[in-house]
Amino acid sequence: MAIAHRAAEIESVSFTDLSRNPKGVATRAAALGRLRVTHRDAPDMMLTTVARAEHAEENLTTASRLFLALMKQDDGARSLQLALPEVFPWARHLDAEETRAFTDELLGALSDAAELGAGEAVHRAVVSWRATARVNADPDQLRESLRPLDGDVLGQVEVRG
Repeated sequence: MAIAHRAAEIESVSFTDLSRNPKGVATRAAALGRLRVTHRDAPDMMLTTVARAEHAEENLTTASRLFLALMKQDDGARSLQLALPEVFPWARHLDAEETRAFTDELLGALSDAAELGAGEAVHRAVVSWRATARVNADPDQLRESLRPLDGDVLGQVEVRG
């Protein structure tokens, strides 16, 4: 994904730098727009201005709403489904039904990210559909995944209402 490539371009400082010179690091982050703060014992963080973060959220909301509106039109939905392999080259291994399902799930996840702040849903949708494409691309894995389970009794399923 493009995000992984862009992450390499972001300047960074250590958490120690931030704790020793918070004003200088904050000034640098404001000037750059964002600054990665690395930490040896914890995940990296991103330091940015509220205005930049709000603009990013607004951009996501706008794009999400635009794509959802396109999905309501037959031509728009078809265009989005045809565009998927441009964005996700591995999507060519999904059949037509899977492509529709991926498109629906991805746009729903983008909407959840934009409207609810649930960004992990987008990541989950992409990762799970990429795994499906990986299985579809490998004839041995696909054959194994379609093989009926031999006598496995998994027990009763409890349905909660």
